[in-house]
Amino acid sequence: MLSDINQSYNPESEFILLGFPGFQRWQHWLSIPLALLFVLAAAANPILLATIYREQCLHEPMYYLLGMLALVDLVVSMLTTPKLLALLWFNDRAISHTACFTQMFFVHCFLGLESGTFLVMAFDRYFAICHPLNYPSVITERFVVKAVVLVFIRPVSLFVPMPFFFARSQFCSNNVIAHSFCANLAVSSLACDNTKLHNIHQLVTAGSVLVLDLVLIALSYCLILRAVMKMSSKGTSLKTFSTCTSHLILILFFYSILLVLAITYRPGNNVPPDVTILLNVLHLIVPPALNPMVYGVRTKEINSGIKKLFNTCLQTKQ
Repeated sequence: MLSDINQSYNPESEFILLGFPGFQRWQHWLSIPLALLFVLAAAANPILLATIYREQCLHEPMYYLLGMLALVDLVVSMLTTPKLLALLWFNDRAISHTACFTQMFFVHCFLGLESGTFLVMAFDRYFAICHPLNYPSVITERFVVKAVVLVFIRPVSLFVPMPFFFARSQFCSNNVIAHSFCANLAVSSLACDNTKLHNIHQLVTAGSVLVLDLVLIALSYCLILRAVMKMSSKGTSLKTFSTCTSHLILILFFYSILLVLAITYRPGNNVPPDVTILLNVLHLIVPPALNPMVYGVRTKEINSGIKKLFNTCLQTKQ
């Protein structure tokens, strides 16, 4: 099968995506839940953005950060899922080298953006609960703008070398990527030249972005928990901590799959490759689909704003 595929494409300018190598006969059935998640992400995030834009009461730093998260989620879902669905539905396996390296770069950048946004949101909750008197003077619109700029610059500057490394690499005669999108490890395994420097760069960037963010988020929530535990009234402490639950749920969506992927990618593990590929795909589509739903359901102001938005749309049509 692979030899037939290789004869159909140009190995010098194109890669071939296999999708789910072990599920070739029925992998098209996976397109149904994946398509539903993609539609949900493509619809829910713009609705959330429109709600934050329209509702004056949501023009606050916390909701601006949530809008930033919705925008990042929307882009993340668009980076890989359309191509994956085209592969599953129409057997569209070919992807040019340029498109592959570009996809890889932006996936890493926007995952770094999402991680950084979670960190800033944790910082926002820390000041809101631990230093409520200083919150209005510290967490301002100007602070949000500066934080968003820094959150954007960090992954872009760290991951810029990636596409240039792959563009200069020599690839062996095998141009088949045993994955559903241009994952870094799957593409680098096809390179004929030494990838040691690139692997070190990936380890350093992953540590300085995802691991560092997770440690700082965990530290901020330890301080939040300590502050909540010191509150005299149990009802007040529960109500205060409830403002963090939506954020915690989103963090679990994002980082839990990353931790599982880190474990399954270890050398010598017995996890089937298709499980790792599926986890990669779910990590890129599940959080964008569920994040706006969590905030839409659990946040009263957003819930009310979404209802107003739909009512306005219905009145306009009538």
